[in-house]
Amino acid sequence: MMRSLWTAASGMTAQQFNIDTISNNLANVNTTGFKKNRPDFEDLLYQTLRVAGTPATEVTLVPTGIQVGHGVRPAATQKIFIQGSLQNTGNVSDLAIEGEGFFRVLLYDGSYAYTRDGSFKIDAEGQVVNSNGYRFLPELILPEGFIRESLTISQDGRVTVKVAGNDDPIEVGQIEIYRFINPTGLQAIGENLFKVTNATGEVIAGRPGFDGMGKIIQKFLEMSNVSVVNEMVNMIVAQRAYELNSKAIQTTDSMLATANSLKR
Repeated sequence: MMRSLWTAASGMTAQQFNIDTISNNLANVNTTGFKKNRPDFEDLLYQTLRVAGTPATEVTLVPTGIQVGHGVRPAATQKIFIQGSLQNTGNVSDLAIEGEGFFRVLLYDGSYAYTRDGSFKIDAEGQVVNSNGYRFLPELILPEGFIRESLTISQDGRVTVKVAGNDDPIEVGQIEIYRFINPTGLQAIGENLFKVTNATGEVIAGRPGFDGMGKIIQKFLEMSNVSVVNEMVNMIVAQRAYELNSKAIQTTDSMLATANSLKR
């Protein structure tokens, strides 16, 4: 059987994977803090028919070899942690990180997760949580009787608020953010959350605005960094590549039909 059938089939499978990735990016174009995925591909094994450097005569060598490739496969999907645009919401509990870093939340099983989604809420106990009720870490609990609109979070993470009956703001906490040597090694688990893996390196905690950490912007949210125009162009390229590979299969099938008809 001709190699091109399987080679072109691997190309079609790879482009299906490419479209799956593009579709997920487009689906999350309005997801707060979303970071787009980029698929990486690699060629498959090669069949070597002649090795470069094989002796041709007593005094000469073959300058180039003969190798036939066997197609392509996905090698990785990489999160692109480019800063998304910041949108002013006017909501005092909305936070955005301008620069490097992640917020940390406590999952129900006691483990930690990290996010760029700063759409935090204040629950009935004055605890700052995310949209799914996961606690913000370090824990931030607002005092009883606090005035919501007086909540102020500075760019370096200091949290102050006014309490009813007292005109002077009081400091109630300090926000920390976290960064990684290799953020692309984080594992996305859904809900705008990431978990640490062995590939990320050690978690580096710090105060916003210091030691390479991004700064906190209150009343803003970071939008998705997906570019619709770029994704549409990538979709067109993937579609054309898929069509070319399918055409290669049709051509191979036609050649095999011609070979089969020689005995007639």
